[in-house]
Amino acid sequence: MKVLHVITGLAAGGAEQQLRTLLPHLTARCEVAALTNPGGVADAIRAEGTPVHHLGMRGNLDLRAVGRLARLMRAGRYDIVHTHLYRACVYGRVAARLARVPAIVATEHSLGDAVIEGRRVTAGIRTLYRATEAMGDVTVAVSRAVADRLARWGVPRSRIEVVPNGVDGTAFRHDPRLGLQARARLGIAPDAFVVGGVGRLEPGKRFDVLLHAVRGFEGAVLLLAGAGSARGTLEDLARVLGVEHRVVFAGESMDMPALLSAMDVLASPSQDETFGLAVVEGLAAGLPVLYASCPALDELPADAAPGARRILPDPDHLRAELRTLAATGPVRLPPPRAVAHYDIRRHAAQLEALYARVLGPPVPAEAGSSSGKQEEYQ
Repeated sequence: MKVLHVITGLAAGGAEQQLRTLLPHLTARCEVAALTNPGGVADAIRAEGTPVHHLGMRGNLDLRAVGRLARLMRAGRYDIVHTHLYRACVYGRVAARLARVPAIVATEHSLGDAVIEGRRVTAGIRTLYRATEAMGDVTVAVSRAVADRLARWGVPRSRIEVVPNGVDGTAFRHDPRLGLQARARLGIAPDAFVVGGVGRLEPGKRFDVLLHAVRGFEGAVLLLAGAGSARGTLEDLARVLGVEHRVVFAGESMDMPALLSAMDVLASPSQDETFGLAVVEGLAAGLPVLYASCPALDELPADAAPGARRILPDPDHLRAELRTLAATGPVRLPPPRAVAHYDIRRHAAQLEALYARVLGPPVPAEAGSSSGKQEEYQ
């Protein structure tokens, strides 16, 4: 089985890192096509043995990308095209239909109640999404919450498959040495109480709540790992609040395990999550986690993650929780059952079972003009 994964870009975001983590665990022969911004994740994927194609797309309306994608798909003779993120899903499904790829799968990583990938949903976005979704065979939702949102958008339940994200828990295991090295590199004192925030720096992630929370918590350092359009606004807010000397913007990082090892607590104030990958990674690193929304945990029994606590996205409430944690001193917890439940190997097995089901049984060579999906490609 040969699969082409089409993704909008390969910056160090959650969907991009999820794809990178997944690829080594798939038995299918895989290649990756990035519409734009190959980024550091592309180098890591190549280093791990998976070819990466860069389509050179220029802007959302560069329709030439459809033709380039279709030509790549014809030349590669892929059995399945698997798209990730909004722009790649729109362009990738159209190209796959033009190239007559036998099966088309899409994963919906970032569909919130009112935003998709941090952007406000408009009537045009929704219409285009639904029109191109119908060109595929199945849309994968990374949580039941996302499946429900897709259904409210009008996607038939019969076309939605829930396959939760996966985490390689061993990769995030706490390493004190790496944590101290990361602190030294970022100019953070070894004995500082470090509050971590991980994710795209976009308004919906509500990292402004973390800035307000550390304002009244002298001695705490806020470490933000991620990039996005709100970085300038957050830097300005830090200066206005007078905490700029206690806030570290680490940017996009290919070494998230080291940054998590440098933290004492992970805080996620976003109320509009599709899965909560950073929360599960924080738990894998043994961190206490404070979160406002995390479908990954909401969809498990209450005792699956004893180190995680739901909070209000309110600076005063969060500050009180942080003070309580700081008073007990640094602590590392054993990874909870939730981490094992979302093991990346389980995720890969579920996807490959889905691939086999969507593609259908192989068509025998002597079957001639049989109508199976495989025949259309051969």
